[in-house]
Amino acid sequence: MTQHLQVAGHKLEFAWHGPGPNEAPTLVFLHEGLGSVELWRDFPAKLAAATGCGAFVYSRLGYGKSDPCELPRPIRFMHTEGLEVLPRVLAAAGIKDCILVGHSDGGSIAIIFAGGTPAAPLRGLITAAAHVFCEQLSVDSIELARTQYEHHDLRQKLEKYHGANTKFAFRGWNDVWLHPDFMQWNIEACLPGIKVPMLAIHGADDQYGTAAQIEAIAAKTGPQTQTLLLPDCRHAPHVEQEQATLEAMQRFIHQLLK
Repeated sequence: MTQHLQVAGHKLEFAWHGPGPNEAPTLVFLHEGLGSVELWRDFPAKLAAATGCGAFVYSRLGYGKSDPCELPRPIRFMHTEGLEVLPRVLAAAGIKDCILVGHSDGGSIAIIFAGGTPAAPLRGLITAAAHVFCEQLSVDSIELARTQYEHHDLRQKLEKYHGANTKFAFRGWNDVWLHPDFMQWNIEACLPGIKVPMLAIHGADDQYGTAAQIEAIAAKTGPQTQTLLLPDCRHAPHVEQEQATLEAMQRFIHQLLK
């Protein structure tokens, strides 16, 4: 059964696994640019069970079974999500003590929140395939995704998860990343502001970003940050290297909870 939170006049789809926010810290999952609650599959539940934490998973506006969004998205849409929307989501869900788990765009949003706000409830931060700047490799792969959406079966695959939101999910991600001005997008200025431990995971064969992403994260956050470059892994570590990703996240979370 789909559950919804009311946030700033909009309905956002969410799911909860494990203990509630008054019983244990909460893992807050932030999905990728084409993701949703359902597209995380059972990974949040597995990580919650492995750590004893609760897991809160939500679909951003325009994704899954959340309300639609306005198009086109602005270049700074991830800043809006990290600085304005995420604090409201945490408050609406009653989350007081959390660890963010962000994939791709969700990881970038987590970085913006952690480095650009007081981040009061934040105990730690995990990113998988996060971007802190735009690379030509990213643009090339996103152009390929547009071809797959317009001329092949990507639209049909996304409709399974986004339904009536499919256009908003795809265009809200694809059009902004392919905007000429997006090549100047950069959130490295947020990194020194992160004051909590961080684990940054990246696939060695990620088609949307090189290892330069986690190298920049490590260089600008300091010794509290751990990095993991996974071999034989593309853009979805929790899918393509699920066990290694689960174990790395579990170890990191147990260190935070000591």
